[in-house]
Amino acid sequence: MSESNNNQNTHILIVDDSEDIRTFLQESILIPEGFQVSCAVDGQEGLERALEEKPDLILLDYEMPRMNGIEMLRAMEEHGLSIPVILITSYGSESVAVEVFRLGVRDYVPKPFAVEEILESIGQVLRIARLEQERDQLMKELQQSNTALAQRLKELDTLYHVSKSVTTLREREKLLERIVDAALYLTNALDGLLVLIDPQGGKPSAYVRRVRSDGHYENVDPDISLKTNTASLMVAVPLQIGGKVVGTLTISNKRNRQPLNKHDRRLLTMLGDYAAIAIENFRLLEQIEEQREREKRQIVNLFEHYVAPPVVKRLLRRPQEVQPGGQRQSISVLFADLRGFTTFSAKASPEALMAVLNLHIGPAAEMVLAEEGTLDKFMGDEVMAFFNAPLPQKDYALRAVRAAWRIIQSTAEIHQRIPVNQRLAFGVGISTGEAIVGNVGTQNLVNFTVVGHTVNKAHTLQELAPAGKIFICRSTYEMLRSHVTARELSTIHIKGQQHPEPIYEVIRLKDAFR
Repeated sequence: MSESNNNQNTHILIVDDSEDIRTFLQESILIPEGFQVSCAVDGQEGLERALEEKPDLILLDYEMPRMNGIEMLRAMEEHGLSIPVILITSYGSESVAVEVFRLGVRDYVPKPFAVEEILESIGQVLRIARLEQERDQLMKELQQSNTALAQRLKELDTLYHVSKSVTTLREREKLLERIVDAALYLTNALDGLLVLIDPQGGKPSAYVRRVRSDGHYENVDPDISLKTNTASLMVAVPLQIGGKVVGTLTISNKRNRQPLNKHDRRLLTMLGDYAAIAIENFRLLEQIEEQREREKRQIVNLFEHYVAPPVVKRLLRRPQEVQPGGQRQSISVLFADLRGFTTFSAKASPEALMAVLNLHIGPAAEMVLAEEGTLDKFMGDEVMAFFNAPLPQKDYALRAVRAAWRIIQSTAEIHQRIPVNQRLAFGVGISTGEAIVGNVGTQNLVNFTVVGHTVNKAHTLQELAPAGKIFICRSTYEMLRSHVTARELSTIHIKGQQHPEPIYEVIRLKDAFR
């Protein structure tokens, strides 16, 4: 079905007290895209229409008379309505959108909004809703299948025990052999053959042929056909999950000419259901293991050069901690830049330049890793790191300041061993606040990084910090007031920030936290 046809079958309810916005959404965006549209002027009317019309999506304003957006969401929850909602807010009300996500809001769009922005949000929310509907339908079908399967279990206790032994096997070859043996045991047939079908190409991908003789079962020549001229001497059933055939199971009595009857077919069909589940479970387990290995490889590839080994080990134990895409969270960002490096680089040879750079940058990176920080990047003579991601750290701001302190101290120790003309010192800036944390890049090149105003503020503080000094923002200082001695400096205006704020120079760490 085309996107336009999907839109024609999609009903969107607009709930907004602004006639201009309702008209714009309805006539300029939704109707031209083929959507069915209805409108309500406030939350009370919106609730009534939602109960009556059961729309596929609601575009909901927050500030409205009689019943505002959050009140309507709560009323919908009380009435058991689970309709996807896109909240339309004014700039400055984004925190409200976060608050109501748990009430069914799937996305929010700040006012004023662009046509492309609202259409993209609508398309994404509808796609997710349709996938959820398909999932629920599949779950319903699976539950129905499980009910039918439970009824079959009650019919034959013997079949239940045989099938139970089959489904507990975790080695594929033994699993396939046990299925064929169970078929021969239940039907008293002499020859059995199981063929697995490749779901992609539809061709046989594996097979097992077994024979029964004197109560024993053994493999025979892998001829995947069981030829017989008498139909009553052979029974074959498909092994399928839902509508997908994963293989076939065949039994034959051509050696003793003992006919197989409808009861044998019924037993084989019931066993085939269990066998299909066992094979599918085995396939899913393989996929899960492969996925786990891929996740581990991705985590190692992504983090092994940027975080401390203990952090990588914890990530491997809990790969779910690494969220795909980006998420907003509080972090501490550290920038450390070598003062005088540009002047030094103009006089030094390339070999000497790189040697001195590594002599300073290497220990600085080690100090970050010692505090289990994440090394974001090296930019020439500058180091960027952050704390509280990818794993949470209760004392992340303190770790950032300790790392900076270690950098200053380790640099001083290095200077005792090198010539005066090679002694460079770091200026360090640290900022604490919210940022977007996540994976940035392409399929072939990904970087785990942070972006946002907190990052820019840390970089500004670093630019202001003289050699050997650590400058921190007010938020960092407020969190560490009892852990550090700091001197308040002049108030500065940071780009992107409405009001100026004071900055602080770290004088020392208190003994308990050295």
